[in-house]
Parts: sequence; C-alpha cells; structure tokens
Amino acid sequence: MSDAGTLPTASKVPVIQTMQLSDLAFALAAGWRDFRRAPFMGLFFSVAYVLGGWAIYYCLFVTEQIWWALPMTVGFPLLAPFLAVGLYEVSHRLEQDREYSLGDILSVVWRQRLRQLPLMSWVIIVYFLFWSFFAHMLFALFMGPSALMNVSTSYAYLFQPEGLMMLVVGTVFGAGFALVLFCLTVISLPLLLDKELDFVTAMLTSLGTVRRNIRVMLAWGLVIAVLTFAAMLPALLGLFVVLPVLGHASWHIYRRALSDA
Repeated sequence: MSDAGTLPTASKVPVIQTMQLSDLAFALAAGWRDFRRAPFMGLFFSVAYVLGGWAIYYCLFVTEQIWWALPMTVGFPLLAPFLAVGLYEVSHRLEQDREYSLGDILSVVWRQRLRQLPLMSWVIIVYFLFWSFFAHMLFALFMGPSALMNVSTSYAYLFQPEGLMMLVVGTVFGAGFALVLFCLTVISLPLLLDKELDFVTAMLTSLGTVRRNIRVMLAWGLVIAVLTFAAMLPALLGLFVVLPVLGHASWHIYRRALSDA
C-alpha cells in the first residue's frame, strides 16, 4: 500500500491460497503479538467501538425499548470489521517495521474515503439496518404488532412460548446474516486497504477464499463469533482486548489467504 501522500495504482487480483487450520493459530498469536507491540492503537479503536455500544444500550434503556438489546447484541458486531480497518494498517506497518503514530494511522483511514472502502462501509451499514428491520418484523410476527408498543423493560416476554420460538428463529436467521457478511468481508476489507481494487472484485475474492477454504474459514468465523460474544457479556468490557486482537489477526488471515498479499 502506498504512503499517505499518494494513492496506489490499480492492482492485479491476488491468487487465493489453500489454508490450513494451523493458520488460525498463527493469526491469533500474531494478533496478540501486534496488540502487545502497539497496545495504545488497539485500545484507541476498541474504546471507540465500546463507547458506541454503551451509547446504543443507554438510548434503548432511556427510551424503554430495552427489548431491542437482543437484536442489537447480534447485529452490533456486524459493524466491527469496518471499524477494524485502522488495526489492519497498524499490523501492516508492524510487519514491515515501519514507523507509525496515531496521526499516521488516522490519516490513512481518512484517505480511504477516496477509494473503495466507503462503498464497502455502506454495504455493511445497509446490511446492519436490514437486520434491525428484520428483527423488528420477526418480533411483530411472533408477539403480535400491538406488542411492539407495549414491551416493558423486562425480559419476561422471552419466556413465553412465542418468545422462545422467536429466539430460536431469530438466532438461526441472525447466524445466517452474520455468515453471509463474514464471507463478503473477511478478506475484502484488508484487501481494499492494501490494494487498489474495486469493492465488487474484493467481495468476490473474499467469497472465493471462503469457498476454497470452507473448513478453515468457517472455523475462523466461529472463533470470531465465540470470542466476540464472550467479550460482550461483561458490559462489552472484554472487547477492549478481543476486538484489537481479532482485528490484527484478521490482517494475518488475509496475508495467509492470498499469495501476493
């Protein structure tokens, strides 16, 4: 990737490689190493994410719409891949032993507005909004339209038969939503940061990587899901560490997945 002063020229599409499960262990170890080498960078981006999550839940509590906490808990992590772009750049510089500062990293992230990443961000945001709409529709389907206007701040409604069925169906569909977005972004976001490609080519490359390495990539998606939701349980506090480690590790997954990345 070019320095902050110039935009890169058009790049050829990298060749997809065959991956092994051992690549996941390597990526996680490398992600932890990068976080330890640049803890302030990781905490800067994770603080922004966690504060955003706290703000969402606070608004839901104040407006007595706390039932939205469940779909938001499923949907909120969908925004994490785009917010990890700054962490990709940190890992990129660390592996090249290049100097970095918060200003340098933010400058690179800011310059992405001139490239393809904003288009990918819109894909992610629209996807998140569609999931929110779907969760709203699912609630109305199982609990009845009038229930939308009469939900208390209690979770008691979830223990009704309709509530339990809604949880089962919502979990299945939520997992499907997350899986599709994972396949579209797991390689495309670091690829767009590193190369000058259009976002459609980047998404197709990401899909091709998942298809070729289905076992490894599904395992990686499971690792991300388990660690993320476990980190969210104690008031999102675990994300201060898990988010930067996974962000850095995702860069190393990208490096392992493509030959000339």
